[in-house]
Amino acid sequence: MKHQARIAAVLLALVAGLVLTACGGGDEETTTTEAASTAEATTKEARSGYGKKKVPAPPAIVVRDGEPVGGVEELEYSAGEQIDFTVRSDVADEIHVHGYDLSKDVEAGGSASFSFPAEIEGIFEVELEQRGAQIAELRVNP
Repeated sequence: MKHQARIAAVLLALVAGLVLTACGGGDEETTTTEAASTAEATTKEARSGYGKKKVPAPPAIVVRDGEPVGGVEELEYSAGEQIDFTVRSDVADEIHVHGYDLSKDVEAGGSASFSFPAEIEGIFEVELEQRGAQIAELRVNP
């Protein structure tokens, strides 16, 4: 009986030790290892881009046969923001942003990107200049 009590006490001590080790038990080495693992995981997340706020791609206006696919695109910004958009076209033309008096040529099968500050408030037409076809409405709010 004495022998069984001693075995039970040893087993109880072993189980208690395992539980404390599994729970961290305040062991500095375990805490340091956990911190190192957390730092490594954070570094991997940073390298992979996980957790980063994704910035949406600028709107793309697609022109087919001289007309905007899906109708006239509505672009809306607030004063002070950066206006960004791209036009992909299967026809060659000049893209003109009225009000801001900006224009770029686009070749058939090519694209043209615009990026400028929203400094003028109002509603402006974006068009294929030679065809006189409106492809977007640019709205800059106060």
